[in-house]
Amino acid sequence: MRLPLLALLARGPAHGYELKQDLEQLLGSAYPQPNVGQIYVTLGRLEKSGLIEGEEVEQAGRPNKKTYRLTDTGREAVRDWFQKPEDEPRVRDEFFMKLALAPQTGLADQVALINKQRRQYLNTMRNLSKLAAAEDRDNRIAHLLIEGAMLHLQADLDWLERCQEELEELE
Repeated sequence: MRLPLLALLARGPAHGYELKQDLEQLLGSAYPQPNVGQIYVTLGRLEKSGLIEGEEVEQAGRPNKKTYRLTDTGREAVRDWFQKPEDEPRVRDEFFMKLALAPQTGLADQVALINKQRRQYLNTMRNLSKLAAAEDRDNRIAHLLIEGAMLHLQADLDWLERCQEELEELE
């Protein structure tokens, strides 16, 4: 949450609730909605670390609000974030760990695990399809997010098929 908030602040000062709304509008309903409390806690940490500065703004007839702006250090952190490619191979996969350990424990059947996981992926795929249909057509970012998630799920389904084929050959 830290770096996305910094990136949003790169375009100008904002308060926490604005940042929450901006993330929701940008990413749509497929992305887990940020908790406003989490946003304010993160903003506090970013301020303590010198990446942003907060300023109290008076409002007529309402409590003051605090707006945040990016510092030079924060701007550099965002630049660095954009420059660094993401390297998150799925070598540490919880499902695969279950699949690998099942025969050693005698507590679960590998094929049953695969079938249960396949059903879960297919249910998730259906839910994403519903989200895509309900999402505003003009929000291309949200649609790309949903499409990416569905492509990952399809790859996971193909991989489950491969696992099952390998296990059947071992029998």
